[in-house]
Amino acid sequence: MGEFIINIDGACSGNPGDAAVGIVIRDKTNSFEEKISKYIGVGTNNIAEYSALLLGLERALGLGARKVVIRSDSELLVKQLRGDYKVKNENLAVLYGKAVNLLQKFSAFTIEHVRREFNKEADLLAKKGITDYRRANRMVAAPGICGVEESPSSSG
Repeated sequence: MGEFIINIDGACSGNPGDAAVGIVIRDKTNSFEEKISKYIGVGTNNIAEYSALLLGLERALGLGARKVVIRSDSELLVKQLRGDYKVKNENLAVLYGKAVNLLQKFSAFTIEHVRREFNKEADLLAKKGITDYRRANRMVAAPGICGVEESPSSSG
């Protein structure tokens, strides 16, 4: 397959709080698509963004990708990976280092900042990761925190 486009997003309920990632991986011809929605535990929104990147890159490598285009609505993540911003937070520095190591395994990569409205699918998958986790554990989110909204289940 060779070249993939990876849309990534992270979500959290509270900051820090329950966190999840959303990832959409497509090949350049749109003949292949994989979607990932995964709860990752408690973390900050920035940790969730980096976790989405790492999982997306690992999966693309597993699919045989040689080139990737990464699209994220996290300006911080994009600018840190481009070298425009320094990584000052210790926790993010560890994740940043892992991302750089993974990116070196590709023959080429591009990272693009996209507006949220062009990253809706990954955003919804990230929010779904939190919602699914909470439903499985019979928890209810506080409405509106980090964009995650959930009403109490009527199934009791």
